[in-house]
Amino acid sequence: MERLDKFITSRGALSRREAQKLIKSGAVTVSGEVCRQIDRKVGENDAVCLNGQAVGAEKTIYIMMNKPAGVVSATEDKRDKTVLDILPDEFRRPGLFPAGRLDKDTEGLLIITNDGGFAHRMLSPKKHVEKRYVAELDGEITEDTIRRFEAGIVFSDGTKCLPAKLENGLNSDKNVGIVTICEGKFHQVKKMFAVCGLKVVHLQRISIGNLYLDSNLPIGSCKSLTNLEIERIFIGKLH
Repeated sequence: MERLDKFITSRGALSRREAQKLIKSGAVTVSGEVCRQIDRKVGENDAVCLNGQAVGAEKTIYIMMNKPAGVVSATEDKRDKTVLDILPDEFRRPGLFPAGRLDKDTEGLLIITNDGGFAHRMLSPKKHVEKRYVAELDGEITEDTIRRFEAGIVFSDGTKCLPAKLENGLNSDKNVGIVTICEGKFHQVKKMFAVCGLKVVHLQRISIGNLYLDSNLPIGSCKSLTNLEIERIFIGKLH
């Protein structure tokens, strides 16, 4: 048995505060009767409905996380904390996974979902979905560095990256690069700069497609995304 507000939160994309507001408004029924008690104890056998719709039916959800450094983009890991381990209670539910990955020490935009079809669509090389990163470097970006990124960086093992866009950071800071790629090879951004003799000292993903990291979302925090926001991912491509 669990509190009514927690029951609703753990089975949908609502925050605890949103669930409590709806309960108090009379939008929730338990076994056919309106219930305004947020701390009412309910269980799996109780028929809980929100605006006439059964709570608990599986639905696709999308969560934006401002991933901190030090956690891995995985559902479980024996050595390190995962992004699911740090997920706030109001977002926790079965079936969630990170759509794509960010390196352990990379921060920024990560989407957590239970929608496998969406993840496949976003990660498919054929879709050419742009990912944009801000990279702080131990040296300066030159015109040659920019040209090499545009031509497609080749790693020492012969792996060739697709053409990428590299720009100087805010106020033309040559020690900060804004990188736009449309693939996701292992440690790709760091390895691309390494080929050019530069080391990445800090890396943050700021956008996927036309969906940007919320600048008001603190590191380690999350927010729910609507279907319309998710569709922004598929607007705007390099190719």
